[in-house]
Parts: sequence; structure tokens; C-alpha cells
Amino acid sequence: MTVARAGLNWRLDLNQNPPEHSCRPAVDPLFRSVAAVFRANVLAVVMTGMGSDGVLGARHIREAGGEVIIQDEPSSVVWGMPGLVYAAGQADAVYPLAQLAPEITRRVLQSRMPQAVIPTNHYASLEARSK
Repeated sequence: MTVARAGLNWRLDLNQNPPEHSCRPAVDPLFRSVAAVFRANVLAVVMTGMGSDGVLGARHIREAGGEVIIQDEPSSVVWGMPGLVYAAGQADAVYPLAQLAPEITRRVLQSRMPQAVIPTNHYASLEARSK
């Protein structure tokens, strides 16, 4: 699976290219294509999984100026993929599973409003107000 530009838009392509890391789909081709299309406007998330798929793609994303966050070892069923991204020095941050969604949301909102700083505990305070 890859992302490609289509004029002013983009598209998600499925392909039958040879497997990478003995699997297809693999995340490395997806990450490489996302880095090429969106450059620094990428936030990749590597979660529990087996093998080294994701390490090379994470490097491409970070070289393009994007960010990579990973799931921590204690909350992972298998820390293969995130652990190898971490060991390769390609993780910008490590979070437990329960904190990934709020962190993704925080980072996306921050990227939309670079002048505003949204604190990490912002979502906890929103939950308290809504009850």
C-alpha cells in the first residue's frame, strides 16, 4: 500500500509488489511514500507488531522532517516493530497504548495551530468538564 499524488489531491494505491520483510502489505513502503508526498507534515505511529517492518520507513519520515511515535513495551503484546524503531533511534517519543490517541490528537491540533500550545493534560480536563 502506498500514497501517491494525483494532481492537487492524493490517492491510496494497493499494489502487488514483492513482499518486504516477508509480508505484504508492509508498513515500510507506506511510510516511504507518505514521507515523499507529505514531507514534514507526517506523524507516523508504530504500534505492537512483530519484525523489523517500519524501521526503514520511520527513517524516511524523520529525514523528511516528519515525526514518529511508538507504543511502549509494557503495553505492547509484541514489542518487535516499535522496539526496533526505538533501537534504531527513529522514535521521537514513546507512549503507553492508553496515551497514544490523546497524544496523536494533541499533535494534530498543535500542527493546525502552531502559535498555540496545547498541554498534554488538555484532554483530561475536557473529560472532567463534560461529566
